[in-house]
Amino acid sequence: MNFEGVRILVVGDVMLDRYVSGQVRRISPEAPVPVVSVDKTWSVPGGAANVARNLARLGVETSLTGLVGEDETARDLEQAVEREGVCGVFVASPDRRTTRKTRILSQGQQLLRQDEEEIRPPSPEEMDALRQKIAALLPGQDAVILSDYDKGTLRRSVDGTSLCGHVLREAGHLGIPVLADPKGADWERYAGAQCVTPNSAEFAAACGRDPHVLLVSGERESLAAQLRARHRFGRILLTRGARGMALFGEDTPWYCRATAREVADVSGAGDTVIAVLAACVGRGLDWNDSARVANAAAGIAVGKVGTAPVSLEELNQALRQDTDNPKLFSLPELLDKVEDWRRKNESVVFTNGCFDLLHPGHVALVRQSAAQGDHLIVGLNSDASVKRLKGPSRPVQNEYSRALVLAALNGVDAVILFDEDTPLNLIRAVLPDVLVKGRDYTLDTVVGADVVQANGGRVHLADLVDGCSTTGIVRKIGQA
Repeated sequence: MNFEGVRILVVGDVMLDRYVSGQVRRISPEAPVPVVSVDKTWSVPGGAANVARNLARLGVETSLTGLVGEDETARDLEQAVEREGVCGVFVASPDRRTTRKTRILSQGQQLLRQDEEEIRPPSPEEMDALRQKIAALLPGQDAVILSDYDKGTLRRSVDGTSLCGHVLREAGHLGIPVLADPKGADWERYAGAQCVTPNSAEFAAACGRDPHVLLVSGERESLAAQLRARHRFGRILLTRGARGMALFGEDTPWYCRATAREVADVSGAGDTVIAVLAACVGRGLDWNDSARVANAAAGIAVGKVGTAPVSLEELNQALRQDTDNPKLFSLPELLDKVEDWRRKNESVVFTNGCFDLLHPGHVALVRQSAAQGDHLIVGLNSDASVKRLKGPSRPVQNEYSRALVLAALNGVDAVILFDEDTPLNLIRAVLPDVLVKGRDYTLDTVVGADVVQANGGRVHLADLVDGCSTTGIVRKIGQA
């Protein structure tokens, strides 16, 4: 995967993250606190600037704007952003203090955090200056991120206006998607955003619920639907820590398990999620695939100490190392694999189905498909897709179980889930050399046949095995 040519603007609360690291060998005689013998200190971009840093590390052409003071911290921040390759266009005010967070570390653990900040909304003069900067930066962007740390930049001013509303309107005129990482309970200022990315506590607060009380899935989905309707959000990506992520949109809610990793520090993980999500959306991936990639990136981020970004190399490695099923690919990873096969002049075959209870008919289809070329990709209907096609009692096995069993068959090189009723979008993305379906279809009823043939490929109709169907097996079980 790469993000070459993707351009993203980040607007929000910029700050400087300062780290002081050393050894603790004794307790102070003045008070019962540890004494840190300092070994080194360093500073990195924080807040919205850390979002921009994450984007730049992925190879995204990144612009950043926000409010700073006229102080040494602002100068350090400007230099840190420049070193990351980010185009920082700040509005400096003599009446404002640049936010700085200092973390005291020992043996990789935080002992203390010291915050230096001044929290207030933009003045009329600051608001006008920010609008002018944004107007100059917006054209040509593939996405915009509103990174709200509730330090003032995105707060409503005294007259009730919000920089968020201005960005959403202007980006909307240009057809640019806006993603927001929200704070506080006033989510109306993000109204109309294509996606908001709260964590569980932020989601609960926006819904007026106790963040310490775990929501059941049905209640969570109902609350998400209410928030989306109230604020006209395209979707909500809920980050749930060790429970993974959930994406709520027009379609059936989509859940993704967290990547199992040892957690060193959750600082900045939310920045990584929205940065990777926006980069994928800006590249043209659909929201589910974008969320899958963002989930993989979050798993890497929490394994690092401090607000450390995820590099493109780390992200690609994580996507390649699916721990449960190495043949289950995300779309970005699959497209990279297909490109690699084609560089070797190897042909690509595609077939698809629900593959719920695997039977001899499925095995025959896979064998005949694999014989048509060098590498076989199987598109697998997601659980939501199967339910729509087959009814509320299906699938019998969930999508991960079906993918695991399917991947174990000889001849299958890759399995990829799709949420739509048909694999048409997937076929358009992969453009296989051969498309295979059973002989119960005709050339003019095979979804994607016209796409494959127009690209110089061909369609093969495989022989069927009589008397084999998952529906029949389910019926027999029910009669037993």
